[in-house]
Amino acid sequence: MQETKSTCPYCGVGCGVIVEHEAGQITGVRGDPDHPANFGRLCSKGSTLHLTATVSVTRQTRLLQPMRRATRGEAPVAVGWDNALDEAADRLAAIHRAHGPDAIGVYVSGQLLTEDYYVFNKLVKGLLGSNHIDTNSRLCMSSAVAGYKATLGADAPPCSYEDFAHAQTVFITGSNLAWAHPILMRRLEDARRANPAQKWIVADPRRTETADAADLHLPLLPGSDVALYHGLLHLLLWEGLTDPAYIAAHTSGFEALRTRVREFTPRETARLTGLKEADLVTAARWFGQATPTLSLYCQGLNQSSAGTAKNAALINLHLATGQIGKPGAGPFSLTGQPNAMGGREVGGLANLLSAHRDLGNPAHRAEVARLWGVPEVPAAAGKTAVEMFEAAADGEIKALWIACTNPAQSLPDQTTVRRALERAEFVVVQEAFATTATCAYADLLLPATTWGEKDGTVTNSERRISRVRPAVPPAGQARHDWAIAADLARRLAARIAPERAALFDYATPESVWLEHRESTRGRDLDITGLGYSMLEQQGPQQWPLPEGAAQGRARLYEDGVFPTEDGRAKFADVPFAPLAEPRDARYPFSLNTGRLRDQWHGMSRTGTLGRLYGHEGLPCIELHPQDMQRLKIAEGELLRVRSRRGQVVLPARGSDTLVPTQAFVAMHWGEEVLSGQDADGRPMNGVNALTSPRFCPQSKQPELKHAAVALEKVNLPWRLTAMAWLPADTALALREQLRPALARFGYASLLPFGREPDPAGRLGLVLRAGAAEAPEAGFLTSLRTTFGLDAPGVLAYQDARRGQQRALRVSRDADGAERLQGFWVAGDASGEAWLRSLLEADQTLPGPGRNLLAPGALAQRNVAPRSPQVCTCFNVDEAAIRSELGRSSGSADERLARCQSALKCGTNCGSCLPALRQLVKATLPVAA
Repeated sequence: MQETKSTCPYCGVGCGVIVEHEAGQITGVRGDPDHPANFGRLCSKGSTLHLTATVSVTRQTRLLQPMRRATRGEAPVAVGWDNALDEAADRLAAIHRAHGPDAIGVYVSGQLLTEDYYVFNKLVKGLLGSNHIDTNSRLCMSSAVAGYKATLGADAPPCSYEDFAHAQTVFITGSNLAWAHPILMRRLEDARRANPAQKWIVADPRRTETADAADLHLPLLPGSDVALYHGLLHLLLWEGLTDPAYIAAHTSGFEALRTRVREFTPRETARLTGLKEADLVTAARWFGQATPTLSLYCQGLNQSSAGTAKNAALINLHLATGQIGKPGAGPFSLTGQPNAMGGREVGGLANLLSAHRDLGNPAHRAEVARLWGVPEVPAAAGKTAVEMFEAAADGEIKALWIACTNPAQSLPDQTTVRRALERAEFVVVQEAFATTATCAYADLLLPATTWGEKDGTVTNSERRISRVRPAVPPAGQARHDWAIAADLARRLAARIAPERAALFDYATPESVWLEHRESTRGRDLDITGLGYSMLEQQGPQQWPLPEGAAQGRARLYEDGVFPTEDGRAKFADVPFAPLAEPRDARYPFSLNTGRLRDQWHGMSRTGTLGRLYGHEGLPCIELHPQDMQRLKIAEGELLRVRSRRGQVVLPARGSDTLVPTQAFVAMHWGEEVLSGQDADGRPMNGVNALTSPRFCPQSKQPELKHAAVALEKVNLPWRLTAMAWLPADTALALREQLRPALARFGYASLLPFGREPDPAGRLGLVLRAGAAEAPEAGFLTSLRTTFGLDAPGVLAYQDARRGQQRALRVSRDADGAERLQGFWVAGDASGEAWLRSLLEADQTLPGPGRNLLAPGALAQRNVAPRSPQVCTCFNVDEAAIRSELGRSSGSADERLARCQSALKCGTNCGSCLPALRQLVKATLPVAA
């Protein structure tokens, strides 16, 4: 067995991994104990990476060769690389000649490596002569970029993870750290364990696991963040907790801001935010007195029509108190994707240029033109993500080249996105996975490498550059993204600008990186002292690291000098603006979206593993129990959720983590797993059919965190649950075969289940569906056949008059006991929960399976709701943990340790530790 050090491809923490591999196949993964981001820890997603790279998963889900669609809607056919790239070059060149460079839009990803990003950016701005390149980082980090630049002068997070241990107060705002960045949550828990006096303030409309762990939870109203920060600054001024000397020496613009926040009295701030005045006072005192103070923030601030204002207003608090440029202090934006930082560094957005240069600055454009050897870089700002797809939907953009991202799942206002993909004359999708919703719209599919195969660098949230190393060869005919872009650029140049073909003569990813490195010389992110050799010999490094420096800088602005014209940070005098789409009488609920603990983005990778659905295995909408009682909504009842743009149907789940009139749906549920058709027969396209494209005017980041929605009960009396163990070598392919059928129901979800690696080589699929009436018999028979529930030996029952169908597939142990291997319950699906529990637990049936086919047999089986899984690694549910804790006594830490010793929960990746601590608090110790 061999081992290769690399970096995790999920969030922006940038964890180091050690990849175990043998004979060209990845066999295992563990955390790299030497990597300064994680010191050996991995979350539930990172620790299962190897399971997403098996031969079986690769064969069933990966795009393994170039594919071409002769006609939209037809299945693509394989073509050679030369044919594929020549066709792309021909068609893009034709559009370029006929309609100009701005008729082509390129949409890339924060999951690309820095080298990939650099080539794409140069191709669009240096060859095509357009700035129409943007990235899905626009959806997660552009407000943080704009906030840093508006106040500190550059897009440079000033802090490091080591500041967690130095902070006395930690203000977590707009972040569910426990689920979005679990390894950082572990690090913060370590800091508080070492320093019990450390205070946590969490501002979040929901009582998340992060909020539950806080010393002070501020459940502010959606969209009221700026009012909160202005109110805190008002109190800091009132209490004399600002730093006038720092303000005078190192900042400008404070007087205008002081005037603005005068009106944000505790009473007015409480009215605007829904918070208690006393809690506002406590938060301000901790922020200003219990210093140093560190703020951690993420999409709750960024994904807003006022995202830049929110970021800047938070940074104002640090400037006013001097809590920046010192250990344990500063505003620390946490990155959502593994290389959103690297993309920003190379200028891979529609408004940026290489090395943090501004597109609107003529001198910056001239510098980049000289570096690239082109006459000029276009001056007009390019279309950002939402604008690009709106322009394609309107016919302005004729071609879309999409790389390493899934806009048909992740962009807001999916109706417009689908119209864009349909109307564009030519769509190229460059992708590792063939299973994304966007692939269905592609005229040309180009197979790209992915984790375990890629070679290059990424930059994490703390400005730390790490190597991504290949452990195995590319799967099938996949190529590296930078190499695909460079090859196509050379062919395209031959057609539109032959003199520029040499601009893309890159032989290795390092040759790309060296050009990027030179672009940083003298800039705030100068890395001219860094090379691949240093990364190999000394490990990951932070920027800046200029030529002659021995190491990078852990903390910025320690000298109080900022990268602005006068060297001073700028206070942002920003107004408080209401939500872009406040709830009203027609749409009376505020919908929030966010992450699940064990899934990531559109789930093209994490969604291949049944075990990662154990914690949250059913798309649903969470509502406060009072709202459910008021509207007479039962647990699990199907609701039509409507916004001004679209609708989805979801089962309801009561949750006291929300306040009344608020709702929550996980961001991951796209049409790949959640579908159906509305009353007019139109397809429903996942959760982002609901979300709003309204964006922040400065950052152009859309308000994915809030949409006004209406709820109504859905009358879908015919129900179906089909669930079966299937061979793992075919289950994911069968899922893709079943996906088109989902749209024929009024509601449908299709998910894997199981515990990889399964000793019997199985993976389960579960289909839940509802319809106004029973679908036609032939269609249902085809579904049963796919689930292996229409074969000889399957026990079956049918009542055509009542529209009832049941089928059971059982196996027999050596002692004759029967085990359920699959079931089909259609028409009246009552009792399916009991069958589901038997199947998931792999338990023997209480009697002959045929007895369960009798009329009323399942309805008599009452089963308690399945206890929710807490620990993914060891499949430990809440009931087992409560039972173990109920037998324990002692301190909270002692009870937790005994529970972990008995059940192993929380002893591997640690992602479940916040939930375990909640349960420890919720269960009273045994009386002595």
